[in-house]
Amino acid sequence: MSTSIFIDKYSQNPYGYLSKLYTQTNTSAPVVNTTSELSLLDGGEGTLTVPANMFKIGDSFRATLTGRISSINNHKLRIKVKTGGVILADTVDITMPATTSKNWKLEIDFTIRKIGIAGNASIVSGGLFLYNKDASNAFEGSAFSVVNNTTFDTTIDNTLSITAQWNNADPGDSIYSEIFTLNKTY
Repeated sequence: MSTSIFIDKYSQNPYGYLSKLYTQTNTSAPVVNTTSELSLLDGGEGTLTVPANMFKIGDSFRATLTGRISSINNHKLRIKVKTGGVILADTVDITMPATTSKNWKLEIDFTIRKIGIAGNASIVSGGLFLYNKDASNAFEGSAFSVVNNTTFDTTIDNTLSITAQWNNADPGDSIYSEIFTLNKTY
């Protein structure tokens, strides 16, 4: 995608609406029966890359994912939001209850606090991972917030990725996304 197209999608709409950057148009491959860290994203429209030196202080974004999850009681799931190898958000290990093809939702907000090279740039990311458990079909979840002011760099291209990783390789542990959108909110 050319930079000029990206700038049009990246800039704030004058009417105050969300500026759409990316929408997933396929269901992701399931992360199942493995301890490998694998993507929760699949193909779509738009871009997940912010070109070098395009971030501005105050730029804010929202990523939203929904999908299906199955898990074995007491197995652990970890979801990471990254750009390259740089972690922007991390649920850390979530001890899962028994779930069988239940819905889940992940919402992540990002705000650029400072721009520049690693050690100068700063981004804060926070969010919520919610899911239904089998027992009583009740909602459970995990909230997280991370400030990265050591390894985040706005002078290079930044491409968003979202991964999942189980602590056990078990066919009963599975997660995939059905919907993913990324919007610029400010």
